[in-house]
Amino acid sequence: MMKPLMIAALLASGLTVSTGAAFAQMSNINQTAPTGRAEGEVRKIDKAAGEITLKHGPIKDMGMSGMTMAFPVADPTLLDKVKVGDKVSFTVAMKNSQMVVQSVEPRK
Repeated sequence: MMKPLMIAALLASGLTVSTGAAFAQMSNINQTAPTGRAEGEVRKIDKAAGEITLKHGPIKDMGMSGMTMAFPVADPTLLDKVKVGDKVSFTVAMKNSQMVVQSVEPRK
């Protein structure tokens, strides 16, 4: 299964992918909703925007290296479970072509 980043990389490299195959792969991605799990540290919580900024390690199942970035959350009440500075475990899933935090728990 091709991930959106892989499709973008292929297109940027000049390789061609049949339009039908690309759309079939993309719709398959939306149906299977890939998920990933990682650990990180809460850097910012923006309740008004429904976002959490995490400095995280690799999210291997999503093909993402470690970095600091803001993620939207699936449920705004998740933001009440953590505070800035907390070390956390979290899961993400693809939704509308972006990674969305599905769960977040402080690590012990």
